[in-house]
Amino acid sequence: MSSIVLLGSTGSIGVNTLIIAKRYGIRVEALVAGTNIELLNQQIKEHQPRYVAIAHEADRAKVNHPFVLCGKEGILELIEMSKSTTVVNALVGYAGLAPTLKATELGKRVALANKESLVVAGEFIDMSLITPIDSEHFGLWYLIHARPVSKLYITASGGAFREWGLEQMNKATFSDALNHPNWSMGDKITIDSATMTNKLFELLEAKWLFGTDQIDAVIERKSIIHALAEFKDGSTTAHFAGVDMKLPIAFALKGEITEPILPPVDLLGIGGLEFLPIEVARYPIWQIKEHILAHPYLGVVINAANEEAIHAFRDEKCSFFGMSEIVLDAYKHFEAIKANAIDDIIRIDAEVRAYVNAR
Repeated sequence: MSSIVLLGSTGSIGVNTLIIAKRYGIRVEALVAGTNIELLNQQIKEHQPRYVAIAHEADRAKVNHPFVLCGKEGILELIEMSKSTTVVNALVGYAGLAPTLKATELGKRVALANKESLVVAGEFIDMSLITPIDSEHFGLWYLIHARPVSKLYITASGGAFREWGLEQMNKATFSDALNHPNWSMGDKITIDSATMTNKLFELLEAKWLFGTDQIDAVIERKSIIHALAEFKDGSTTAHFAGVDMKLPIAFALKGEITEPILPPVDLLGIGGLEFLPIEVARYPIWQIKEHILAHPYLGVVINAANEEAIHAFRDEKCSFFGMSEIVLDAYKHFEAIKANAIDDIIRIDAEVRAYVNAR
């Protein structure tokens, strides 16, 4: 029986991964979670993992398992101890990078939902060991196969404020930004969706995964089309699918899938579809799109500044648009920096965070 290590088991990707694992009889060797110990204990009871890791030592006694590791080092130790050849990385933010590096160093395949791993350190990661489980990158993979492509497109929902006026957006609160019009996600990814930083990250991911900077994004508000491939013969093909991560997860864990995972898209029910441009006035981060694709090593700067900017917005230390101002300022300040090794990535990440917090 095949087995997996699941990082981020209590988030939406983790929960869906466990559904797919159960469906296909895939053993869950290890679970890694943050602070939702109640759900983790339910998962432990159902899936009987050999190892468990959590974020904080203070929660260890609450976990119903005889072998519990804690913190960043605990996660890396768990990956090293595991016999599974597949690690599903659904951790959020920069915290997901070290586990991706550890797993790939050990030759394990990584089913990757942690986009920051590639954004921050794509040039130091063996892409042959990465299987994306973002719906957009899965859609691109599904479309391309071996045919020659001229350009790739991913779609964006437009985020929580896509219908808001610019003046109203500037007064938006952290809780306002969490009201996504299409689905319920974690705090960080929902904020990143509202600023379009999430889509900028996905362009960088696509660059590393598919080896091209001929990649762009457009807004498709119904989130039915996730990706489009423009082929050199002049045709364009789109990937339609419901908003459900089980399909990319199933392909990542099982390989080829030939049975229904999702209900078919109801074309008549969809009605009209519309593609809209991503406007810099509404999404200021988009002004660096071309530059970051040409200089992808600066992803570490964007990611670190963005994580600190989100904290500032949450703590009411900056406005909604202030987040983009913080990121763009750091991007300009560190424009000349380039990592030559993973140790440089760690140093740059710390320098950017210190710079942002000293503003």
